[in-house]
Amino acid sequence: MMWDGWGMGGSMGWGWLFWLLLVVGIVLLVVLVVRLLGGGVDRGVDRGVDRAAPPLGTTAPSGRPGQPWRPGEPGPSGPSGPGGSRAREILAERYARGEIDTAEYEERLQRLQD
Repeated sequence: MMWDGWGMGGSMGWGWLFWLLLVVGIVLLVVLVVRLLGGGVDRGVDRGVDRAAPPLGTTAPSGRPGQPWRPGEPGPSGPSGPGGSRAREILAERYARGEIDTAEYEERLQRLQD
C-alpha cells in the first residue's frame, strides 16, 4: 500500500547529503592512513630543504652562478677542498637519518679523508 505517496521514501530528501558526507569521510580517512604510513607526496620540500635551489657549493666551475653541477663536469674542488666538507655533512645527515649503518658511515668517511 502506498499511502498516497507518503511513507515510502519520504525521508530520502536528505539521503544524498548522508552519502556525500560518507564518501568524503572515506576519502579523508584513506589520505590520512597513507600519510601516516609514510607514503605522502614529495613536493620538493624535505625537512626544510628546498630542492628547487641547488645546495651551496654546487655551482659549476664554468662560472654559471646558480647553475647546479652536472655529472661529467669537473667539480668545484676535490674531496679535501671546500666541497669535501659538504660531502661529510651529507654523509653525517644520511647516518643521522638511519639511511646508512655505522660500518658504511665509517668506511665512506675514511674514503673522504684519503
